[in-house]
Amino acid sequence: MELGLIYAAMALGVYLTFKVLNFPDLTVDGSFTTGGATAASLIIAGVNPFLATLAAIGAGLVAGFITGLLHTKGGIDGLLAGILTMIGLWSINLRIMGAANLSLLREDTVFTPLRENMWLGSWVSIAILVAFTLVLKFLVDWFLTTDLGLAIQATGNNREMIRSLGVNTDNTTMLTLALSNGLVALCGALIAQYQGFADISMGIGLILVGLASVILGQAIFGNRNIVMASLGAILGSVIYRIIIFLALRAGLNTDDMKLTTALLVIVALLLPRWGFLKRIPSFGSRGNRAPTKLPPGTTDDPAAVHAAPAGAGTGTPGTTTASAGREG
Repeated sequence: MELGLIYAAMALGVYLTFKVLNFPDLTVDGSFTTGGATAASLIIAGVNPFLATLAAIGAGLVAGFITGLLHTKGGIDGLLAGILTMIGLWSINLRIMGAANLSLLREDTVFTPLRENMWLGSWVSIAILVAFTLVLKFLVDWFLTTDLGLAIQATGNNREMIRSLGVNTDNTTMLTLALSNGLVALCGALIAQYQGFADISMGIGLILVGLASVILGQAIFGNRNIVMASLGAILGSVIYRIIIFLALRAGLNTDDMKLTTALLVIVALLLPRWGFLKRIPSFGSRGNRAPTKLPPGTTDDPAAVHAAPAGAGTGTPGTTTASAGREG
């Protein structure tokens, strides 16, 4: 549960790009390691772990901005732009760490107070992480309801339409990618401090984990609105970690974890198509309300309009609502 709550920050970042902006960003695999490498290097250098974590967020913001710059100003396809940034970050991360692996076992981290008080691995640490994750969630929810957040949502839904209204979609794209990778880098910094080391390969395949969390959560909890969609991403992250934990406890080989994650994504994508979820409006319908049942005698139903008498619309008792509206 602790890991699931920490990885929820990454799930929120993936939610911003893949669901809100509708942008397939693969920078995540690189920016996650960038966050861990930046935080670990600064902590070893004697920097306060909280300041080191903030610096990691800044590094993630820059990584996401570069991807957005390549896509919007360079005209490079979004998928390719993310891949190029991810590949470039591999060398940058090695430069930041100066080695392929950095140990934090003897360093003070943001989790040191929890370890010293024997709270790590208890319900106390889970409660603290829940509070931290909810703060991130409410900040994301609030931002997406501002004018700028609504413009970002519109950019993901209909780029041409919102551009015709005077919104600079290049700026909204770059901003969203920066914020998303800032959250991912935050997650990387926390994971490095939680597990006690930063490794150059710690972000490989992470985008699949993020997608599994977001898709699994929204397949179960739906995405009727921003509040439910972001909550689904968080709970999906926790559920994903619990499933992985149960799979390992059942004796599954650790070498099969990537395959297990891929299968989870496939199942999550197929869940809304399965019959038993379709019968639950709040889950299978993905938030689309069922058609309202019209009261007897109302002829707004197309079938009723076709069945209306020939004299309909002349003010007689058989007049349809649509005809009455035209007469008015």
